[in-house]
Order: sequence, then C-alpha cells, then structure tokens
Amino acid sequence: MDEQMTRSEQNLLLLEASLPPNEKFYVWSYASDGSYIATSCPEEDRELLERSFRMFGGIEKAISYLGAQESVPLLIGSPIGMQWAVTLETERGQSLIFVMGPVFYTPPVETQLRASLRPYTSSRQGAHLVSELIARLPNMPVIPHAIFIRYVTMVHNILTGQQMDVSALSAVQAVGNVGTVSATEKRDRSKVYLAERAMLKMVRNGDINYLHALNISSSMSPGVPVRGRDPLQQNRINIIVFTTLVSRAAMEGGLSPEVAYALGDSYIQAAVNSNDTGELNALALTMYHDFIYHVHHLHSNPNYSPAVQKCCDYIELSLDKKIQIQDLAALTGYTDYYITEKFKKETGVPLFLYIRYAKIERAKVYLESSDLSVKEIAEQLAFNTPNYFIKCFHEVTGYSPAQYRKQFKKR
Repeated sequence: MDEQMTRSEQNLLLLEASLPPNEKFYVWSYASDGSYIATSCPEEDRELLERSFRMFGGIEKAISYLGAQESVPLLIGSPIGMQWAVTLETERGQSLIFVMGPVFYTPPVETQLRASLRPYTSSRQGAHLVSELIARLPNMPVIPHAIFIRYVTMVHNILTGQQMDVSALSAVQAVGNVGTVSATEKRDRSKVYLAERAMLKMVRNGDINYLHALNISSSMSPGVPVRGRDPLQQNRINIIVFTTLVSRAAMEGGLSPEVAYALGDSYIQAAVNSNDTGELNALALTMYHDFIYHVHHLHSNPNYSPAVQKCCDYIELSLDKKIQIQDLAALTGYTDYYITEKFKKETGVPLFLYIRYAKIERAKVYLESSDLSVKEIAEQLAFNTPNYFIKCFHEVTGYSPAQYRKQFKKR
C-alpha cells in the first residue's frame, strides 16, 4: 500500500501543477477495492466530498468500471447535477482508480438541491450530510462542461499513456445536454434552431461521421431551457424530447415506423428508469448513435460489393483528412487502379468526385449550423487552400460558401 501511496501522490502532484492556480479541479485515487488512498482536494472539503461520492453510488460504479476495463473515462452523475469522471492507472498488473471531481457545470440552485436530496434525508447520517452539502454550497466547484472534459482528457492521457482526443468524451455530454440551459445563460434561439436542424439532418442522412459536427453544433448554444423540479428531472425531460425528435428524423430518413417507435420507446423507458445524470447523458449518445446507424444501413447500397461499401464508410469517417487512393487500396487489398475502376463501375461516380461530394455535403452542415469561417471549414475538411474549397463548393452547388450560408438562413 505504501508503494501505491507514493505513486498516487506523485501523479497527483504532477497533475495539480499542470492546472491553472486556484482551479477547483480535484483528483482522487482509490485502491481496486474502493478504499481511499489520496487526493488533491483541500483538507476542509475532503471528508464531505468523499462521503458525497460514496452516497451517490460513485464507488460502486468506479469498481464496475474497473472490471470493464474501458478505454474512455467513465462519466458519473448524480440526482443533483454533481459530476465526476473515472479513469484507471495500471502498473505491475495492479490497477488504481482515479476520480476527477466533483463539479457542477453551472452554479447549483439551493431550492433544486433540497428537493433532489430529500430522499437521502431518511437516515440521520444522510440528513447530516445533506445539511453539510447545503451549507458548503457557495464553495462547491463549478467548472464549465467543456473545460471539465478537457481536464479529464488530460488526466486520462497522462495516467494511461493514451492520446485520446477530447471529442471522444465531449460527445457523450454534448448529446445529453441538448436542450439544457441554466437560468443565467443567454441563448440565441436562431442558433439553437440551426444546431437542432443540423443534428436531425445527420440522422435523416444516416451520417456516421457525426461526432465532430455534433460537437460544433452543440457548442453553438446551451439550448432551449426545459426546467424540471430538479436537475435529474430536467435531464430526463430533455432526453425524452430529443429521443422523440430523433426517432421522427429517422423515419423521415427511411426507417420504418415499427422499428423507430420500438427503438425510441425503449430509450425513453430507460431514461425514465435512470436516477443518474451521467448515465442519462451516456444513454442519449447511445440513442443518437443507434438511430444514425439504423438509417445508415438502410442507405447502404445492397448492390455495392463489400470492398466498395468499405470505401464509402471510410470516406464518410475521414472527411477531415486528405483521403488518398492508396489508403483505400490498402483498406480493400486491391491495387490503386483496380479499386478506382471498381468504385466507378459500381457507383457511377469517379472516386475523386465521390470524395469531393462527400466533403461538400459536410461543408453544408458546417455552414448551416456553425459560425466557422470559410477558411476554418476548408481546414476542417483538409482542402489545400480556402480558394480551392470555394471553387469546389461552387462547382458542386452553384453557390459560393458565403452565398449558400446566406440562402440557407432565409429559409
């Protein structure tokens, strides 16, 4: 245990030194059996926050995550909107559990917290902990979602040696937070509408390369406020509404009502049964992903050979890269010439044009749902220069990117 303590403390010091001063971002380490080892949390808040993590079932979930050996950090929520993230460090065959948090994404509201914490006051011990939490409310860590996710990604990469991109984790929360906004946040309803249209368009098109565009759309605005009696109820309402919209978009994309309604009902029931905001956010991303892939499979041409369909999927997932014929040839095991001819014969479109059309379709999503400049969009889609992007866009659509954005906003 002493050796574990030494390694844990070294990691905590390293991580703490890399964060801005006075930031209330705390890291905790636990043994594989859930016993506490060390933390960067100040002494005055240590016992209260550690007991809160246990009260909301955090230890049990962290140990379950340990058994699953996931490669992406686990996001843990609570009925009061308190959030944590869990990752692992494995050394010499032994794993340590690292917990980041807790944080609130927006300042907590005392009346909402009291209502959400009422079920925990049935025991004397629970009532005392609730009273302490309420008393310490002004000092609770509040870190915006985007910054928290960035810190979690950084900690995860340091501990595991991975190079996980922040988008892999932020997408989980991006979908779960659709339609949420705090009472103090300013919102632009026109941007909310554009972001919503873009996300539903991805469902209708079965667009499997949705994560990056989804993050851009979700960053446009916190969304339209839907306030429940507490954060958990608010999250449930948001996800139920969003599931309904997504299922309708999937039907517009060709998914049969029988499948769409059954799929949507199962996710809505899971949301109703959940008592964890972190679980709800993960559920929302799973639901969105599930519907998109159902529609994508419908749009896959049954007449395409496996090699050509594999090329199509690779292109959709690689629009942010320079896609080379050699990459597709290596993917399928054919020569450059053979896959080029095979692709054109089956799709009726030259391979280089198919790639261009796919990139322009993605550019339309960016123009419709974000404030990205033409230069930024060209960079996102790996065009050599902004001028070349403008030329290609005009050849495909008949508009310049600026004209297209202007025309879209008139609709």
